[in-house]
Amino acid sequence: MTTRSVMGIVNVTPDSFVASARTEDVSSALERGRELFAVGCHVVDVGGESTRPGATPVAPDDELSRTIDVVRNLSPWGEVSIDTRKEVVARAAVAAGASIVNDVSGTLSEVAGDLGAGYVAMHARGTPETMQDNPRYNDVCGEVEDFLVRLAERARRAGVERLWIDPGIGFGKTFDHNVALLAHLDRFADLARNLRAGLLVGTSRKRFLGALYNPVLDVEERREGSLASAAWAFAHGATMVRVHDALDTVRVVELIDRPVREVGS
Repeated sequence: MTTRSVMGIVNVTPDSFVASARTEDVSSALERGRELFAVGCHVVDVGGESTRPGATPVAPDDELSRTIDVVRNLSPWGEVSIDTRKEVVARAAVAAGASIVNDVSGTLSEVAGDLGAGYVAMHARGTPETMQDNPRYNDVCGEVEDFLVRLAERARRAGVERLWIDPGIGFGKTFDHNVALLAHLDRFADLARNLRAGLLVGTSRKRFLGALYNPVLDVEERREGSLASAAWAFAHGATMVRVHDALDTVRVVELIDRPVREVGS
């Protein structure tokens, strides 16, 4: 079994920045989720609130109405994670069948531990409304690393057994910060191993990938950059990537893993 996993994205919100992952209702979200499992995603990540820079918060009741039926109906097809910042949504989603809490807020480790769910501990600075307001670091890799160690230790104390750390590329970082984190993923892979955790990386379709080009590419033109950054992440120790272009990324994993399989056969 490969140690490299692909997490596909289902956003049950009109505010997602990538149209292909945006679903307007439960029916279309279920259709996309089943397609993600069918093409080989190991986990499907369901979210009802956009956390892109500048996104507007969603009321708990609205987030619940968007996500819980999707989680309940998708979970028999494979492993489902819930992408949320809210305790009430995390608890309802796990009760409905989700097995991972993907938490961009860094506040739900105790909830995950209490529920016996896996947990993604991600670094972010500020909220979606404020996180890109002139983010500054003296040492971005060191500060993110220290933050993730604290989150991971808190999660372990709370009883979390399945743990991933995520450096939070694009969440409260400038272009230079994002490139520095990507360039030093091996450092975070070492940290993950020391913490007995996985390393989750999410670069898919993000703005900094478009800014690598001149002129800057818009979101629909960032597929190749997304695939290249996923391959880079796996080559430097990531155990899971969170993506919009699921089939293409699964094929990247197959190509990476094929020499390993053939040598071992």
